[in-house]
Amino acid sequence: MTPSPLDAATRARSSAPAAPDAPVRRPNDGVPAEALATLPGPLPQAVVDAADPDVHPGRAEDLAHGGRGDGCPVAEEDRLAFWAAAGRRLTWDREFTRVSTGTPADPAAERGPALRWYEDGRLNVAVNCVDRHVAAGRGEKVALYFEGEPGDREAVTYADLQRRVAQAAHGLEDLGIGPGDRVVVYLPVLVETIVIALACARIGAVHSLVFGGFSADALRFRVEDTGAKLLVTTDGQHRRGQVVPVKENADAAVAGDNAIEHVLVIARCGLTGAGEIPWTEGRDLWWHDVVETKPTEHAPASFDAEHPLFVMYTSGTTGRPKGLVHTSAGYLAAASWTHDFLFSHPDPARRHEDVHWCTADLAWVTAHTYEMYGPLSNGVTQVIYEGVPNAPHPGRHFEVIDRYRVTSYYTAPTLIRSLMGWHPDGIPAEHSLESIRLIGTVGEAVNPEAWTWARTQIGRAALARTGEPVPMVDTWWQSETGSTVLSPRPTDRTFKPGCGSRPLPGVEVAVVDDDGAPVPAQTQGKIVVTRTSPSMARTVWGDPARYFHSYWEDYAEQGWFLAGDGAKTDEDGDVWILGRIDDVINISGHRLSTIEIESALVAHPHVVEAGVCPVPDARTGHAAVAFVVPGREWAPGPEGDEAAAALTAERAEELRRHVGTVIGPVAKPAEVVFVPDVPKTRSGKIMRRLLTQLHTGTALGDTTSLQNEVCVGQIAQVLADRPGR
Repeated sequence: MTPSPLDAATRARSSAPAAPDAPVRRPNDGVPAEALATLPGPLPQAVVDAADPDVHPGRAEDLAHGGRGDGCPVAEEDRLAFWAAAGRRLTWDREFTRVSTGTPADPAAERGPALRWYEDGRLNVAVNCVDRHVAAGRGEKVALYFEGEPGDREAVTYADLQRRVAQAAHGLEDLGIGPGDRVVVYLPVLVETIVIALACARIGAVHSLVFGGFSADALRFRVEDTGAKLLVTTDGQHRRGQVVPVKENADAAVAGDNAIEHVLVIARCGLTGAGEIPWTEGRDLWWHDVVETKPTEHAPASFDAEHPLFVMYTSGTTGRPKGLVHTSAGYLAAASWTHDFLFSHPDPARRHEDVHWCTADLAWVTAHTYEMYGPLSNGVTQVIYEGVPNAPHPGRHFEVIDRYRVTSYYTAPTLIRSLMGWHPDGIPAEHSLESIRLIGTVGEAVNPEAWTWARTQIGRAALARTGEPVPMVDTWWQSETGSTVLSPRPTDRTFKPGCGSRPLPGVEVAVVDDDGAPVPAQTQGKIVVTRTSPSMARTVWGDPARYFHSYWEDYAEQGWFLAGDGAKTDEDGDVWILGRIDDVINISGHRLSTIEIESALVAHPHVVEAGVCPVPDARTGHAAVAFVVPGREWAPGPEGDEAAAALTAERAEELRRHVGTVIGPVAKPAEVVFVPDVPKTRSGKIMRRLLTQLHTGTALGDTTSLQNEVCVGQIAQVLADRPGR
């Protein structure tokens, strides 16, 4: 290997922490007041209400008094007028004249619907996320507060971001990347991760971000499936105080039959000396050579509204991961508007104060929508954080909130439950958290205990100040939908713990049976999206038949999208998500949701996390098995200790009784297994099918999308060590 020399200043920037008392630049330092006043604003309320299935135009008085409205479906012309107005919040090179067109699904051809939004318009996504804010005089507004796990920090303004994206766009073009070419990005949460994604958008390349902790096999599949010409990675990653080499994974992933021409390497950890990382001359190139030497101005091209923007891989219950294709204008319009609706300050005059933090890894769709494209299109300041939430200590997230005065904190229920376990006595008083005014959750339905803890702990300063808990937007959506479908409104007066509530304006859902008939209140059915938003995925990369069979086949006649989740409505018409359809447990004819049983378990003071799965039972059809992560007070005793084993059995029985009390005797788990962790995807979803497969000893399905793959072996060992095995 003969790597390019890296100057001392760059090496220091890539690996050394900032001084602990380094000043934090405020979001609007140097930004003229008149420029702040021109931030993208909310749509007229009448336009929003007309598209809201929860608000009938004739029920404004009920709405003002906290009513839900009558739930009448909106007229299609009102819905399209709403999405036309949302689309016009963007900057177009050629204005669209057609809002939505398409053709229905064709079962005979095994083809899903052709969805097209704003199809005769042309724009550039990167211009909408960066350039237009600089042109409006907001170049000195902070776009990104970056905090690395070692403590290094950087405030990146919109003008800084524009220069970096321009350099990366030139670098891509010099490597032969053009419109439609695919670029796979295998990086942690870095400024460069956002820069390369926006640079791809700027030149019309299609990006596919891959979680930096995924295995070489998972990366290889995505490289080969997309036919990518370029892989972007790092020399190493910071993880819990250690430098983890990842270049070897990148090399293994591109060693087979693929279209990769170059591997572009960011010197994150300073491993630039000879022999420090493997290197293939001619193929491997340093980011600082290819990108940081380029001009800081770049002329953007414009692209059709339906031009592909990115491919997002999501693991299915069976089979290989699906590469969902999201296109440019429709995705951006919905990402931009829903971010504004859910997270922006309700007073437009104060939106320049917002500091948004979505804690997701950038490779997850939540981060695409609410950490990259949505916030940046709205000119928002946000935090991006490289590390894990408990390194070097479990209060790291609260330090970050206080340092940057985060106003909206959007995270996964599984992280909230972890924070609860790490802080059983509450968040330490040294963290003020006074800036928080809104909390959001995503990934799975949040259990009521975690919901309440978040509002009263993370939101405690606002509660003490106003006497009112902060709003809690418990959002439900998917990689497939591209943006939020269900959520309470931030302006709601009342919230229901763990309830996805109701559709956002512009979309509609139903909870139905197998034949498509609505199910009664409090009856579990399947949630379908009956009218979709512009951000819906258009197809599965290279496999349109799979797109049809996975999402549209069951309700092709009605033209409904099958989300794959079970749900129920309550007497108010609000929707409660009950987990994946495959996770329903049928015990002696009683259909039980795994999430309901898990929520009961997590309500116990000595349970941090729980995953419940169905296993076959000759007598009842299914039995529920609970895999429980205990709190520190219930840590298992030493192996082979009979007294410890007896105590563990007593605690398992206590949890069974607890579930029976909370839900009913039929819901009692047949078995409680104490484990160090439960398998979760990067989105925080518990992989219950893996728990079933581990318990029954059947072949494991795809594990490449797990954030904690090591726990699979640990659970297998726990099961193998059980008495009687």
